[in-house]
Amino acid sequence: MAALIEDYALIGDCETAALVCRDGSIDWLCLPRFDSAACLAALLGTRDHGRWRIAPAGRGGRSRRHYRPGSLVLETVFVHPEGVVTVIDFMPIRHGMANSGERSDVVRIVCGRSGKLDMKMDLTLRFDYGATVPWVTRLEQGNGIRAVAGPAMAVLRAPEPLRGKDLATTCEFTIEAGEVKPFVLTYSPSHLAAPPPLDALQELERTDRWWRDWSERCEAGGDWRGPVRRSLLTLKALTYWPTGGLVAAPTTSLPEAPGGVRNWDYRYCWLRDATGTLLALMAAGYYDEAQAWRAWLTRAVAGSPEQAQIMYGVGGERRLWEWELDWLPGYKGASPVRVGNLAATQLQLDVYGEVMDALYQARLGGLPRDPDSWALQRSLVNHLAAIWQQPDEGIWEVRGGRQPFTFSKVMAWVALDRAIKTIEMHDWPASASHWRTVRDTIHADVLANGFNRKRNSFVQVYGGSTTDASLLLLPIVGFVDGKDPRMLGTIRAVEEELLADGLVRRYLPSRTADGLPGDEPTFVACSFWLADAYAVAGRRQQACELFERLLLLRNDVGLLSEEYDPATRRMAGNFPQALSHIALVNTALLLDKGVRRA
Repeated sequence: MAALIEDYALIGDCETAALVCRDGSIDWLCLPRFDSAACLAALLGTRDHGRWRIAPAGRGGRSRRHYRPGSLVLETVFVHPEGVVTVIDFMPIRHGMANSGERSDVVRIVCGRSGKLDMKMDLTLRFDYGATVPWVTRLEQGNGIRAVAGPAMAVLRAPEPLRGKDLATTCEFTIEAGEVKPFVLTYSPSHLAAPPPLDALQELERTDRWWRDWSERCEAGGDWRGPVRRSLLTLKALTYWPTGGLVAAPTTSLPEAPGGVRNWDYRYCWLRDATGTLLALMAAGYYDEAQAWRAWLTRAVAGSPEQAQIMYGVGGERRLWEWELDWLPGYKGASPVRVGNLAATQLQLDVYGEVMDALYQARLGGLPRDPDSWALQRSLVNHLAAIWQQPDEGIWEVRGGRQPFTFSKVMAWVALDRAIKTIEMHDWPASASHWRTVRDTIHADVLANGFNRKRNSFVQVYGGSTTDASLLLLPIVGFVDGKDPRMLGTIRAVEEELLADGLVRRYLPSRTADGLPGDEPTFVACSFWLADAYAVAGRRQQACELFERLLLLRNDVGLLSEEYDPATRRMAGNFPQALSHIALVNTALLLDKGVRRA
């Protein structure tokens, strides 16, 4: 059975990623892309669904781990009475690699630090999300195997003899102080020849240097530079380098609640993350990445505005059909396990605001003008002006039917507002009179229907009485001032209704509201949004105190999940979660900006 979510660390090559447990087991790996079928899927089942473990052979001892400074190279140190061993895990960055072709690699280097320790390597490859046992043969040269199943091939090269046992590949060896033993797993299409071996130590140096060079460009963070830098490294690792897209998480179906059914595939790119990602990258000095993300965003939404989606594949794919893997029992028994995401077909009006705000912020940030995108933006805004009154599934992608969500209407206002400001900023001849009329109409409509005077609070849906954490963003997007009495009342309502041990839930779920049974724990990004709301309301001390507490939710290597259960003090949901790290970076930048202004 899989370990606790917080026991995992991330390694990646900006095209896919793996989760490494503190016990030395890689329990999740999709190759060659984030959204490819997993060949190691024990995270959602058992070791028989695929895992790769390198660890001391005997019982006892302890482990600790860390990332190398400014890098995504992971080091796990096993301390036993007989000796101390470090396992170094990383994925070589493919672009820039000599003869990379269509290969992708996972490298695990075992280093003896002191004493003498018996070790064991155990590789169970299962393609197609743990369903397919490959045909395994030995390589003609060296210690290695070649595993093939349909179009997929994986080659393992080892420094010690390998043997097959119970449809797995094992290796037992002893390592002494000063010895170095590299294991390399390489994936490529099965119709090609086995990829040539690589120099593991040379790739370690190249990959570590690549990450350090990237992270040293960080220009932001102030007092929180360390957490900001680690979050930016995580976001970079979740970026699909060939296109510039950013996945929400590298995993699917990690449950939002223990044993629950809210298990979704997050290995896709949500437009909702656009503004926060661009702001975080630009503020930290990463304009190349911001420009690549904007280019992906523009390509993804290109086409008829009626067909715009709320999410796409890493290459801009639109067909993300959702289906269930009934052979996987799920993370600690939470089923179903889903691949694909039907939310891609939903109407979520807020994403229009996210797209327009992102492109507007890109212009403010100094990114080169992209004249081809303006015609697309006009088309999107004109379409939104015609449909903004429709109910939708909202920011939380509810599956219980469309409703008039207040935040959706606010973000429709944002879309119109940013389009108007873009015209004004560039003194373009385009007329914005109709857009101004629609913008003002939406603003008045929200104040009339999305604000509950009895509660003195904005509410989740028009005419409702309950609140929603997304409403904390209203001053951040400029809809109301942070010190407006209506916003202060909304903060109080969120505190009264959505706080759980000082952290924030998204909303009060019910079967009629979102179509699914059960509850969920607090949502990490929403808790950062409360810190933001405190800051712009002039409650800086509270904002800093909450922010510092949220930093403690990170695991030992600085990663955040989607949700956190304060009752059990455990992480929940897909991991690591881009939105959580985006929120961390932007809250740190907001608070640091306040310090500089003071």
